[in-house]
Amino acid sequence: MRIHLRAAPARVAFLAAAALTLAACRHVPASTEVPAAAATDAVAATSIAAAADDNLNAVLWLQRSVEYRAISESLFHAATGRLDAALADPSWDALVPAERAAAGDAAGLPPAVILDIDETVLDNSAYQARLVIDGGEFSDATWDAWVEERRAIAVPGAVAFTRAAAAKGVTVFYISNRSAALGDATLANLRSQGLPVQHGEVFLGLGTPVPGCEQAGSGKTCRRQLVGRGHRVLMQFGDQLGDFVQAAANTREQHEALHVDYRDWFGARWWVLPNPSYGAWEPASFGNDWRLPRSERRARKREALRVDR
Repeated sequence: MRIHLRAAPARVAFLAAAALTLAACRHVPASTEVPAAAATDAVAATSIAAAADDNLNAVLWLQRSVEYRAISESLFHAATGRLDAALADPSWDALVPAERAAAGDAAGLPPAVILDIDETVLDNSAYQARLVIDGGEFSDATWDAWVEERRAIAVPGAVAFTRAAAAKGVTVFYISNRSAALGDATLANLRSQGLPVQHGEVFLGLGTPVPGCEQAGSGKTCRRQLVGRGHRVLMQFGDQLGDFVQAAANTREQHEALHVDYRDWFGARWWVLPNPSYGAWEPASFGNDWRLPRSERRARKREALRVDR
């Protein structure tokens, strides 16, 4: 558990304010009053602790709103209702045509579903909440440490769907951009939440070797093809577009074009979970340049807002 060092200033501010109130009411001697400089420091500390954070409302919504739970449960419930039809239709496949062609013919292959992990079947909002409270940003070191804690909880509805799929003879694969080196921790977390882990090869993390297919970066094309070589993929689940298809470039224009091309697949073959906290949509607003200062990235996101529609 990480200690939130920012909690102390807020407590100091509260105590300082209380002391000032008591001083005014009791008319205590001047020597016991809180100095003006201390009161100013306390107000400043409160302002720092409550500084604006782009992720505050997003994380709060993910953790506390009934609406988020209802949306997620509705999505997985609807997907469960489509399973039998997908199983019965031998032509049904959730890989894009190019990936299916590279993987080979799906005829006669056993069925599978592919799910992303983070914010699709496991809820990592506690990690995001720590960043909000501490005023920090994502880093590989803090993320890996969080994964090793194995404390992510199941996304609402995910356990019921994956168990229903497994009960019908469908293999449940998890394609994630968690490092493949985090496999033990990830599989343990999945099992602890009741998600099916049918064998040790169902987790395909970043860096998983795929013979005959090379892909730079964090794209999932090769790993989807790997699943497709041995299975007919009935459905895919994720929280961003890259969980389903690889965009030629991470731009809003590319995202819009792919949405147009595959609009009919959403809610049938593809199922998108809500994630307002992070995703490829965010850096697309500032040219994917994470080297920019945080203030500049925030300014460019504000410029991307629509106010005249």
